[in-house]
Amino acid sequence: MAEEKIRNGEFWALALERAHLGVWDWDILSGDCFYSPTWSHMLGYEDGELANSDDLWLKLTHPDDRQRALASGERHISGLTASIETELRLKHKDGHWIWVLDRGGIVERDETGRPVRLMGVQTDISRQKEAEAELERVNVRFRLALAASGTGIWHHDIDANKSYWDARTREIFGLVADTDEVAADLWHSYLHPDDKDAAERAHLAPLSTDGVVAAQYRIVRRDGEIRHVESLVRFIAAPETAGQILGTVRDITEDKKRERELAYAAHHDALTGLLNRAAFDRLLAVHIATERALPLAVFYVDLDYFKALNDFAGHAAGDLALRGVAAGILGCLPASARAARLGGDEFALLVPNCQSAKAEALAGAILAAVRDADLGLPATSRKLAASIGIAFVEDTTTTVADALACADDACYAAKAAGRNRFAVFSADAASGSGGLNAARVAADTVDAMDDGRLKLFGQEIHLLGQPWKESRHVEVLARLAGRNGKLIPPSEFIPVAERFGIASRLDRWIIRTALSQHGEAMRSGAIMLGFNLSAQTLSDPLLWDFVDAVIAETGAPHSGIGFEITETAAVTNFDAAEQFVRKARERQCRVSLDDFGAGMSSFEYLRRFPVDQIKIDGSFIENIAESRFDREIVSAIAGIAKSLGCAVVAEKIEQQEALDILRGMGVAYGQGFLLHRPEPLEAIVARAGEQSPSSGQSPEKRFG
Repeated sequence: MAEEKIRNGEFWALALERAHLGVWDWDILSGDCFYSPTWSHMLGYEDGELANSDDLWLKLTHPDDRQRALASGERHISGLTASIETELRLKHKDGHWIWVLDRGGIVERDETGRPVRLMGVQTDISRQKEAEAELERVNVRFRLALAASGTGIWHHDIDANKSYWDARTREIFGLVADTDEVAADLWHSYLHPDDKDAAERAHLAPLSTDGVVAAQYRIVRRDGEIRHVESLVRFIAAPETAGQILGTVRDITEDKKRERELAYAAHHDALTGLLNRAAFDRLLAVHIATERALPLAVFYVDLDYFKALNDFAGHAAGDLALRGVAAGILGCLPASARAARLGGDEFALLVPNCQSAKAEALAGAILAAVRDADLGLPATSRKLAASIGIAFVEDTTTTVADALACADDACYAAKAAGRNRFAVFSADAASGSGGLNAARVAADTVDAMDDGRLKLFGQEIHLLGQPWKESRHVEVLARLAGRNGKLIPPSEFIPVAERFGIASRLDRWIIRTALSQHGEAMRSGAIMLGFNLSAQTLSDPLLWDFVDAVIAETGAPHSGIGFEITETAAVTNFDAAEQFVRKARERQCRVSLDDFGAGMSSFEYLRRFPVDQIKIDGSFIENIAESRFDREIVSAIAGIAKSLGCAVVAEKIEQQEALDILRGMGVAYGQGFLLHRPEPLEAIVARAGEQSPSSGQSPEKRFG
């Protein structure tokens, strides 16, 4: 019997030790409290290290938990609870707090039934509490994420046929209710009739898969408002039940609206609402390939006198005028026709099943509509006209480029004939250098980017105080060699590139090629390159992203790169130009306002664009020695630029006398044939490398 007791004692001691349970035994009458060795071990103490006392546990209890622990025991002793069960923190020997679950109860009463002895165990639940705290942190983040995303949660109990919607779900559906539980078929009653079948199928799909099923559909709220929502649905299996369908719902009405707006913007000109160039090209290709649409009339419409209006009244008035012209053109078109703004003041039209007489009558109506267009209050004293070119597509083998090229050639024929008129394309009248018409020049330019016939040249910009010293500042130029080996002058292929929508591609090729070939020289400080940006390039909202990516690829320094922008380019898309200038200067690239003074709005653009330098238009420099007017203009520009902290560059310096006058005026920089004739860029870079900082020469300072 004694051995059995010993074995039982050892058994329970071992069990308590392995279970990490601390036992306490409180004699209420004497106040003595016994604590098992495992209780001491749980707190980091050895046997006998803690003196037993009736309030030992209370002394070790966290101050914030004492009242709760005492109250739990008192309620049990008073007969209010069947047992003691509470969570509290006890102080470990090393000073940290451990969480314990305290459970116990009355084990002995006197003859009157009054409790005289209590026993219980305390279990270390610190890891459980840490897990609970971590779970709560996760839940808090989850709730914050749901709140931030506006996502609602719902679930459907299949066995009980009950549905539960949280507050956000009810808000999305416009349901006013005080409880999460809703009628099982309520969701179905909100579905848009056109989306009902697909939405119901999507919500049943999770029953046959382990994955998440996504669905987008429309709901009709009780007030009649239609909303777009997105649901993510998953089936949750549960033992011995049919399981649950758990889902989220998010109102995507605004997302859908933005999608429509972006889709519209991708195909339409933001200013006029007409098709943009890319969308028009695609539509034109479809019509050309559709035999029943032939003959197809393609119109190229170029506004006359628009730049003068823009200079006179400002770019905002120019925008109003373009809108008025677009509205006038649309008012002339038959239902089957389509119109596009190609950029700037150029428009294109396509009219299917259009014979010559019909096309000419339509052109006459458009000419009248442009003349009579509502140009807005700021331009009431001005009038616009148009030059229109018409080309007919007779068979499905014609390309989009050929159709537009022919219409464009006819448009230029109309301009040459005196403007405010139309012309029909004639193959015999196709113009172009060396027998090439404009379309072939455009095609040649594109091909030359790939076959090596497009060459990079450069012209140095010199410090006029030391005009014959080698310069590190170079304006990058392009030269195009025709297939016959003869050079096609920039005055011909650059305008063609702009007319045929490849100017942006050309500018990007120049930037990428120059930085790729000469990035190392730029990093050494040997050379600084400036690039001209066309109106099409500057209108591209992704231009800076492209530039930044090329800089990252080539390692060229931002501070060694400059961009030259003309008024004409800026006015095409002022907002895009302003955004590009801001981003470029934030990254330490230089920005120049080119051909300054040529337009009436030069000072307005100087006010709006925070540039690093001004390049005075060469028309004021060519005759500066003979023209007092030109000298006064240049002097005024130089003075204003100096007060604004901008460097000044005089263009087209071709005579020593002009150089002397400009130096006397305090103009710091200049370029022109007197100082340097354009030459291959690689030759300039090679020569500059011999004068780089690494060769011991002092580099010329940055503009300004």
